[in-house]
Amino acid sequence: MAEPIEILNAALRLANANLDQSLVADQQIREDADYVARNLKNRAGVRLLMACLLAKLHRPDVDVRKPYTEIGDADAFSGRTYDERYITTFINEYNLPCNSTTAFLTPALRNRNTTLTKDVNLVGKPPQLYQAVLNLLDDVYYGRVPADTLIAEVIRLLLIDRNERQQRIEALVATLNTTEDAVPLSSEDIVNLIEKHMSLKGTSRLSVLVLAAAYQSAEEFLGEKVLALRAHNAADIQTGALGDVEITLIADDEITTSYEMKNKRVTREDIDRALQKLLLSGRRVNNYIFITTEPVDKEVQDYAHSLYHDNGRH
Repeated sequence: MAEPIEILNAALRLANANLDQSLVADQQIREDADYVARNLKNRAGVRLLMACLLAKLHRPDVDVRKPYTEIGDADAFSGRTYDERYITTFINEYNLPCNSTTAFLTPALRNRNTTLTKDVNLVGKPPQLYQAVLNLLDDVYYGRVPADTLIAEVIRLLLIDRNERQQRIEALVATLNTTEDAVPLSSEDIVNLIEKHMSLKGTSRLSVLVLAAAYQSAEEFLGEKVLALRAHNAADIQTGALGDVEITLIADDEITTSYEMKNKRVTREDIDRALQKLLLSGRRVNNYIFITTEPVDKEVQDYAHSLYHDNGRH
């Protein structure tokens, strides 16, 4: 029996050899696969599908619709194990456009112990995505499409999506290139450009990147550096991060300053969660800084000051 990584690599080779044509004959299955693999609103669906298909190919005796050992049946399996152990490594190695964390910790999929039949309501958004995944698992279970064909088709679609995104990025970068005689942007122009970008919808990650870039530009003068940024769409408790941007001394890996970006008002509960993260980490951080788009109530400021005096942190 082939090992999971061998199965994924074989599917990758088949996908690369057929980038220009679908591997699936049935139109409805083809449309469902395309919708799941290239859905921009939710990337958990494609990881769920790939994990289940991989388990089926690795262990043909399992039911592709039973990715929960809690079901208790002999043909059930741990979809989370396949997702975390193999899918994560695979998508990272080939830079595939998927979530960086397992699908099985999302609200729609965690704490379940039921067979994922077509009539199960996963209560996920968009609902059409999860229905499409359930349809595809049903198609595999009833033999309407082979698991190896479908996983190769999904990888083919992810490769196309990845390549298209890279081409768009390269085209945008090319438009930014200036000639040697060009006048560089003034500081005011740069600030205005950043403000315009940050005012757009869906740019919450940009503020994190701006702060990280500022530290990178000045790290030699500050004597401080930015640690590698963690996944933006994963909770800090999952990634082990103390905030959105973590700053250390150049000659040391101990975090001196942690920044948390919030596109809403900072509350006492936010401060309590930050303190809890600090206490659980066992690390000493000199500064934990909230950057927010809303005014901070005086009551919250006073509460933060009281914690600073009690814990020696700001």
